Amino acid sequence: MSRLKLPPCVLTIAGSDSGGSAGVQADLKTFAAHGVHGLSAVAAITAQNTREVIAVRVVPATLLLSQLEALHADFHIASVKIGMLGNAANVSAVARWLRVHELRNIVLDPVLVSSSGRRLLAARGVAVLREELLPLADVLTPNLPEAQTLLGGADAGAKAIDMAQRLRALGARAVLLKGGHAKSTRGVSDVFVDARGIVAYEHPRKPYDARGTGCTLASAIAAGLARGRSPRAAVKAAEAYLQGAYARARQIGKGAARVLAHL
Repeated sequence: MSRLKLPPCVLTIAGSDSGGSAGVQADLKTFAAHGVHGLSAVAAITAQNTREVIAVRVVPATLLLSQLEALHADFHIASVKIGMLGNAANVSAVARWLRVHELRNIVLDPVLVSSSGRRLLAARGVAVLREELLPLADVLTPNLPEAQTLLGGADAGAKAIDMAQRLRALGARAVLLKGGHAKSTRGVSDVFVDARGIVAYEHPRKPYDARGTGCTLASAIAAGLARGRSPRAAVKAAEAYLQGAYARARQIGKGAARVLAHL
């Protein structure tokens, strides 16, 4: 009897969303939809729903590292998706852990502010992320406000391509700059920049908001990398996956924002 090929293992290091729309919960749903085995290390616990983030408790760096070491001791980690880390200590701890174990296929989604506007990483944490973690990223996936913050308050009128190239100059091997926060009502343009050049992904703007889009996109990219796709191919497939999940999104909670349909 031939042995079935085991799925690759993909790790998410992120915050927990009690509403099941974003964070670790969205990451694991995305991994399942892509046929990979999801691993998780929780960096922060949040009390939130489809309307707001009510409370956040950051996990101590020692406990976060214990989770990571336990996973590394038991699984071959094919790729890593990093989301909300909560503070500078956790950012630095994750960066050191990645370097020590020489992990590859790292997708960094720099979660700095919640959808409802709550600050999720202080200025010191942003600085450490930019200096220690960003250079380890195979794909960096900021939205426009996050990109401006990482660039030290770049001009809000700067072109997306210029911002993506400046972010790549900080050390990330590729950058996918998400355009959902742009003021245009006609459509959304995501810009991908790597050593080969520029690719733009154009999508019509949906008449509703959905939670967990950034988490889902980054997790889908990580799943693609784990399956052997190049960053370009993984981003292209992830963009298509997100659009499908967005089109099927449902209003499950009492908030106006919908929840992505992963399966």
